[in-house]
Amino acid sequence: MRIALAAAVGRHPAARADAPAAIAGLTLDIAPGEALAVIGPSGAGKTTLLQLIAAALRPSAGRVELDGTDPWTLPRAALQRLRGRLFLAPQTPPLPPRQRVVTAVTAGRLPAMGFWQSLAALVHAQDIGAAEAALARFDLADKLFERVDRLSGGERQRVGLARALLSPAALWLVDEPLSALDPARAAQALAALRDEAAARGVTLVASLHQVDAALASFPRVVGLRDGRLAFDLPAAEVTPARLQALYAAREDFAPVIEDLPAERPLVAGRC
Repeated sequence: MRIALAAAVGRHPAARADAPAAIAGLTLDIAPGEALAVIGPSGAGKTTLLQLIAAALRPSAGRVELDGTDPWTLPRAALQRLRGRLFLAPQTPPLPPRQRVVTAVTAGRLPAMGFWQSLAALVHAQDIGAAEAALARFDLADKLFERVDRLSGGERQRVGLARALLSPAALWLVDEPLSALDPARAAQALAALRDEAAARGVTLVASLHQVDAALASFPRVVGLRDGRLAFDLPAAEVTPARLQALYAAREDFAPVIEDLPAERPLVAGRC
């Protein structure tokens, strides 16, 4: 799915009228099947950007187009169909605590189902084998029939990501998918998402606080600060100097910047 933002402005519905926009006049193009990481300090607008792309938040100015269509010009039924082609994974996945993991994962297919089929799937999980295979990509196959409330925070986050692998979506939007994961699990999760998205031709956009993971796992990196585009570059061109400017005077990145090499960009092999 192709994504195009033209001078898009995004404001949180609960924000004060005089508050600055979370996304302030952003122009960005993402090609079908591309994998892109969005980085930036806390409050930079990363989550708001994903909500704009997901047609969950209407831009207050400018345009957001998906495959050449402005979602907000569509009739309600057509807008719902378009949203069914998107998969948005929030940082804290909305998993009912008493639900079984198998049901939570197979719920990724609900947008492609009719009403009665969806209702039946929520009562009796469909295609258990596919759910187990998706969970195995995140080392969770043994949790297939566990209840969600018996999982750790990191396990719940990985269950939320496993849903993407069963989704029929052409666009995966993943918000801070590594926040509850240790480095090994984080590398595993990113590899699963990147490999599956590439195999299916799915467009993948992920917001990340882990800069090293973003540079190692994504060929293109966008830096946001104060709702504006700081840079849009191949990962190999994101230098320590650019990162220093992006996170300047921000405590959430200062300790990491001190450890960066001075001469060359922070780029590692695939996770």
